[in-house]
Amino acid sequence: MAQQTEFSPALLDYVRKVSLRDDEILSDLRRETVELPMGQAMQVMAEEAQFLALLIGLIGARTVVEIGTFTGYSTLCMARALPDDGRLITVDVSEKWPMIAEPYWRRAGVADRIEVRIGAAADVLTTLVTELGPEGADMVFVDADKAGYPLYYEAALRLVRPGGLIALDNTVFFGRVLDEDTRDADTVAVRELNAALLHDDRVDLAMLSMADGLTLARRK
Repeated sequence: MAQQTEFSPALLDYVRKVSLRDDEILSDLRRETVELPMGQAMQVMAEEAQFLALLIGLIGARTVVEIGTFTGYSTLCMARALPDDGRLITVDVSEKWPMIAEPYWRRAGVADRIEVRIGAAADVLTTLVTELGPEGADMVFVDADKAGYPLYYEAALRLVRPGGLIALDNTVFFGRVLDEDTRDADTVAVRELNAALLHDDRVDLAMLSMADGLTLARRK
C-alpha cells in the first residue's frame, strides 16, 4: 500500500505552480491578510479555498453558508464558484473582518452574491434554519471558534439538504488533537467532534490530511 508522500516546501511549491489558479485579486487579499496579527495562521490556504470552490461546482450548490468570514478569502473563492443567482451567507462575530474583505469582493464582481451576517454563530445559524428552512442550504463551511464546532455541526446538519455538504476546517488543529494532555476548550471540542463523526451514520465522511485538516461530511 502506498503511503502519503511527505510534502517538502519545494514539493508544495511545485503543486501550487501546476494547480493553483491564482490572480491579482486573490494574491492582493492574501498579502493584506498576512500583515495582520495572526493573519497567516488564520487565513485559509489558497489551494484549500480553490478546492472548496470545486466542491461547490461538483454538488451544484446555489446556497452556501460560511461560519467564520475573517478577511473573506474563502468567501471570495466560493462566491466565484456560484451561479450568477447564487447566494453565499457568511457569518462573523466582528464587522472589522468583512470590511477588509468587501473591496476585494467588489473587485471580483461577486459582492452581490455575498450577504454578511454579524453576530454569534449559534444565534445566526438558528435564524438561518428558520429563514432558509431545514434543508435550505447546499453547503456549509465551518471555520470559526473551535469550541463551538459541535454545536455548529449539528446546526449545519439541520440546514443542509440531503446530498448537501458540510466542510469543517482545522480538524487536526495544528496537531494538538494528538496530545491528550492538551485540554483547552478548542482542542477538546475538535477532538471530540472528530471521534463522534466517525460513528455518525447520518453522513458520509472523509477527513483530508490537507492544510490543517479538512473534514467533509455529506448528509445522507
